[in-house]
Amino acid sequence: MHLNRGEAVSLVQRIMDGEYADERELDSWLEILDRSFACPSGHVSDLIFWPSTAEPTPEQVVAQASAYRPIAL
Repeated sequence: MHLNRGEAVSLVQRIMDGEYADERELDSWLEILDRSFACPSGHVSDLIFWPSTAEPTPEQVVAQASAYRPIAL
């Protein structure tokens, strides 16, 4: 499933508001976000729950996830 930017912002907002039923639903939503942005597993979760700066807005989380680029070895 690929989300557009608006859908991603909305889903991040729901996660930040704790609107998930249980851990399994949360994990599913985070996986959808990771796949939508082609991020490694857990990247979006880190942006939401363990940000490097003050608590980001959903728009900032999506912008940071969109900017992810894998490191070329």
